[in-house]
Amino acid sequence: MSATVPFRPSLLHRLAITVRQWFDSDYFPDGPEVVANRPDRFEWRRCLPFVFIHIGCIGVIWVGWSWTAVAVAAVLYFLRMFAITGFYHRYFSHRTFSTSRWMQFVLAVWGNTAIQRGALWWASVHRHHHRHSDTEEDVHSARLKGFLWSHIGWMTSSNNFPTDYKVVRDLAKFPELVFLNRFDMIVPIVFGLALFALGAVLDWLAPGLGTSGAQMFFWGFFVSSTFLLHGTLFINSLAHVWGGRRFATSDDSRNNFWLALITLGEGWHNNHHRFMGSTRQGFFWWEVDITYYLLKMMSWTGLIWDVKPVPRSVMEEARQLDKAA
Repeated sequence: MSATVPFRPSLLHRLAITVRQWFDSDYFPDGPEVVANRPDRFEWRRCLPFVFIHIGCIGVIWVGWSWTAVAVAAVLYFLRMFAITGFYHRYFSHRTFSTSRWMQFVLAVWGNTAIQRGALWWASVHRHHHRHSDTEEDVHSARLKGFLWSHIGWMTSSNNFPTDYKVVRDLAKFPELVFLNRFDMIVPIVFGLALFALGAVLDWLAPGLGTSGAQMFFWGFFVSSTFLLHGTLFINSLAHVWGGRRFATSDDSRNNFWLALITLGEGWHNNHHRFMGSTRQGFFWWEVDITYYLLKMMSWTGLIWDVKPVPRSVMEEARQLDKAA
C-alpha cells in the first residue's frame, strides 16, 4: 500500500488564492485559524501589493508634475493620515470617543481610502499589539524581530493576514463594517478612479493648472499613499526605537516630536502606551497632537462626542516624572 502524499498546491494555485484574497480578505480555503497559526515568514506573494504601490510612484517620470497634483497629493496625505490616526486608531482600535452608526460607517470608508486594509483588521492587529507589546506574541516588535520586520516585514507574512473577529466583537456586530473589511479593495479602487476623473475634469475645465487624469492618479494615489504607508508604519518601528521615555512602560514605546509631526500626533507613543484610553496622546500643550485638535473640533459639531481625557492621576504622574528628569 502506497503512502498518502500530502497535497501541495502549485505556485499558480497559491497565486490564484492570493489574487482572490486581494478582493475578498476573508477567503481562506484552509480556514483563517490554520493560516493565523503559521510561523512568521517573508512571503513574496504577499509583497506584491507593496511592490505595486511603490513601483507606481515611478509613473511620475512619464506623467510629469504640476503644483496642482503635488498639492492634492499633500492634502490627501494629511486627510488620510488623520483618518488612520483619528478613526482607525483612536476610534476603531481604542474607542476613545463615541459617534453614531452612520458616522462610524463614514469614518470606516474614509480610513479605507488610505489603502491600509479594513478598519476591523487594522483594529484587531493593533489591539493584539497593545496586549503583547514587545513580547514574543507581538507581530511587529523591533526589539525581538528587528527594525525591518517591525516596519513592514510582518505584513508580508500570511499568518498576519486574517482578521481576528473575536478581538473586535464590538465592531463585528455591524454588517456594514464587516462588508467593508472583507471587500477592502472596493474603496481604494473607487478612490483611484475618482482621482483620475478629477484630473481629467481639471484638464478640461482649467488647462492652465497643467494637470491631467493620469498625473492626478499617479501623484494622488501612488505617491501620496506610499508616503502615508511608511509614515504610519514608523509608529510600529521607529516609535519603539528612537525617542524619549517619560513612562517606564513594559515595552519600548517612545515619544518623538518629529514622528508626531508627520503622523499628526501619533509620535507621543510612550504617552499612548501608558494610557491608551485617552483621545489625546500629546498630554501637554507643547506636545503637538493635530489629530486630537481636529477630533475636538469635530466634537463641537456633534458628529462625535464623549472625547475621553487623560486621567488626572496620569497627568500628575507625568508632571512628577518631568520634574524629576
